[in-house]
Amino acid sequence: MPEPEQAMDAMLLLTAVLGRYVPAGGSSPRGPTGVSGFATRVRVCTKFYRDPVEAVKDISEGGKFMVCGLRLGMQENLIGALLKTRGKDLTAVSSNVGVDDFVGLLLATKQINRIICSYVGENALCEQQFAGELELELTPQGTLAERVPAGGAGPAFYAPLAYGTLAQEGCAPIRFHKDSHIAIMSQPREGREFHRERYLLEHAITADFALVKEWKADHAGNVIFKGSARNFNVPTCKAAETSLVKGEEIVDVGSFAQDVHIPNIYVDRVIQGAKYDKRIEHFERNKSDRKSREPCDFTDMWYINQKQQKNKTNK
Repeated sequence: MPEPEQAMDAMLLLTAVLGRYVPAGGSSPRGPTGVSGFATRVRVCTKFYRDPVEAVKDISEGGKFMVCGLRLGMQENLIGALLKTRGKDLTAVSSNVGVDDFVGLLLATKQINRIICSYVGENALCEQQFAGELELELTPQGTLAERVPAGGAGPAFYAPLAYGTLAQEGCAPIRFHKDSHIAIMSQPREGREFHRERYLLEHAITADFALVKEWKADHAGNVIFKGSARNFNVPTCKAAETSLVKGEEIVDVGSFAQDVHIPNIYVDRVIQGAKYDKRIEHFERNKSDRKSREPCDFTDMWYINQKQQKNKTNK
């Protein structure tokens, strides 16, 4: 494959030899000779914002947004911006519902109508609203981890988990009346057999917007993450119509010391964050107890389970 610079040089040379308009496919503008033309400049699609409220203002009533960091509160500045826009009847997609004073803020203002997630446990307000107000679609973590990437690739896939359960029969509760009777149930899903194994049809998850927190973005819109913060964030940008990336730092193009995690073709808007609240992170180390220090002393490729390490060595 030619380098980008070589490809651009070839296009410029072709333009100089054949003139401004040369044969090209597609529906690009035609020149005086009736021949389609092509551009010789790179078109930058990513837009940069200083105000997060301005970036999220078109997440309007009935919109669907996706935030798939391992904690919904990781995008605290973008969630705070949503509070100011006052958009109602929103659908949120996340690996979990987060703690009370992050996504709970959107629940408290009754802006979220439906949540698709794999875990609820730490949010008491979500539990309260599930009894009569909130629609809640629970999906296993592993299945969610495949449904989101499928949103950027295709409409559905088959998975073995949940076959023969209420999820297949269409009896899983999505919403309750205030008198505890079921108001909305899940829809029945197709089951099939492949190679003598039974599978259940899982639909891909897409969204209108993806709210992503990254480490660094360059001025072209390319994005990198720090450590495990990468998690679900990469496929969310591919599964959403519009991706909003809020970063800690915006740097010059070419200054990344590692590979790009999300190329700018999947990044629509970039906002640089002023501050980040990481109240869910706690670091403790007890020097008096060797066992409590062992996880802190681990290095790459080590096993927590010593039996696993022994089995691997014996193999």
